[in-house]
Amino acid sequence: MQSGFDVNAVNLAELQTHHSEKWRTFPADVLPLPVAEMDFAVAQPIRDVLTQMVSHSDLGYLGPIPELGKAFSHFATKRWGWKSDPEQVRVAADVGVGVVEILRVLTKPGDKILINSPVYPNFFTWSDETHLVQVDVPFTESEQEINGSNWILDWDAIERAYASGIAVHLLCNPHNPLGRVYTEAELSRFAELAEQHGVYILSDEIHAPLTFAERRFIPFLSVSETARQVGITITSSSKGWNIAGLKCAIIVSQNEQLHEKLKAIAPATHYRASLLGGFASVAAFEQGEPWLDDVMVQLDHNRKIVADVLAEQIPSVRYRIPHCSYLAWLDLSALELGEDPAAVLLEQAKVAFVPGIRFGKQSSQFVRLNFATSPEILREAIKRIASVAPKPAKIIA
Repeated sequence: MQSGFDVNAVNLAELQTHHSEKWRTFPADVLPLPVAEMDFAVAQPIRDVLTQMVSHSDLGYLGPIPELGKAFSHFATKRWGWKSDPEQVRVAADVGVGVVEILRVLTKPGDKILINSPVYPNFFTWSDETHLVQVDVPFTESEQEINGSNWILDWDAIERAYASGIAVHLLCNPHNPLGRVYTEAELSRFAELAEQHGVYILSDEIHAPLTFAERRFIPFLSVSETARQVGITITSSSKGWNIAGLKCAIIVSQNEQLHEKLKAIAPATHYRASLLGGFASVAAFEQGEPWLDDVMVQLDHNRKIVADVLAEQIPSVRYRIPHCSYLAWLDLSALELGEDPAAVLLEQAKVAFVPGIRFGKQSSQFVRLNFATSPEILREAIKRIASVAPKPAKIIA
């Protein structure tokens, strides 16, 4: 059911008054498209609960919040057919805090952790923070789709990594920045390898609510009993409903032994989350689905605008339309902008992206663009890229 909310991005002048990092990091003449937050107005049910709590001076510490586990379980059941256990939901300030605190319980310094780059840069920082040794098995790009994606897993290398004695596989599900959605067969294979080799799988599912209609998002813990024995999900309403600043995420298990093991997480992990974030998340999961559906319509439109405008203005830029979220992964190799294309675009075109090198050393010629904004801003951003792109030489007869 549609909410009736007309999804339009806030105009640029108002956005420039916002206090978030996205709008305070760069000078006013720079279009900032790096940070993963949306430029749309927040869903009314979330604004209502925040307004009510502030007006009643209800701004204390976050205590028990059984509503959150129940609301998430109801949403996950309706959206993905996965009935999670509300009693096995823990709170953290954000997904990163959740991952780090789980790693502190499950690993010791010097253990090995598997990642698959290019991937969200904090996958590297979280493993550094917990003094783990990174084992990277990168995706490779193929012209032919396999399992619905051109980004291909190297299963031989993954199996060798598991056999080498890794402790944890940190999974980005669905994937940032590739926009890739894992298949049930892939997730099942991960689970079987993890059981065979005594590995835990931590599944970061923060972008899951933003999966487009042509793909089915499959929660890792929904795959099998084996997945539930080896897996822990960390997620949040922050990406799907644009409330990252409210600071609330959840850690979800679905196995009694893992549930007991996670009791070793420091109690302060819960209390460092935000009261407002907790109850805003409840409102998002309980009442925010119609708004989310409308946002997905606009994001679908925007991801195609990026493709169309690039094809028209800079066809040499390679872009594969993502199957989830609002992040475009652009290959600028053909533009020959040097070692750091993002820096050149910031300086010369006054448009900011996340440099690809942050996602993995093989991605230095990529940038990540956030298309959760207005079509006008997207067109202007691509126009600015085109302004520094090499012009084809004229042929003189």
